[in-house]
Amino acid sequence: MAKKQSVEEFLAESTHPRKAEIEELRAAILLANPGLTEQIKWNAPSFCVNGDDRITFQLQPKDVVTLIFHRGAKKRDADIDGFTFDDPTGLIDWRSPDRGLISFADAADVRAKLPAVVDLATRWVKATAD
Repeated sequence: MAKKQSVEEFLAESTHPRKAEIEELRAAILLANPGLTEQIKWNAPSFCVNGDDRITFQLQPKDVVTLIFHRGAKKRDADIDGFTFDDPTGLIDWRSPDRGLISFADAADVRAKLPAVVDLATRWVKATAD
């Protein structure tokens, strides 16, 4: 059985044109959330809480970097379990009540949004730790 690739190995081998922004976002989120673990999911780095994916990079198309805020691989019915999350920044593009995206146009956009994104990520991790 092949060894799973670590996020560090994945990034070391990556030729993604937005690698610097990916690494900047990753470092800031990890610094603010020392309990997070990481793995590769959907061919991209993913942050996990108690082994469950919660925030995953989307690296396609190559000219875009997106963070997907989610509650795992399977869609959950937020109407049934009562999950809500407040995004006072309006940065998250909600695709369902428990799945949203934040996209970054370029390095300047990452820097401009970084404090708010780190705060959102920290609150998301707490809200989805079940």
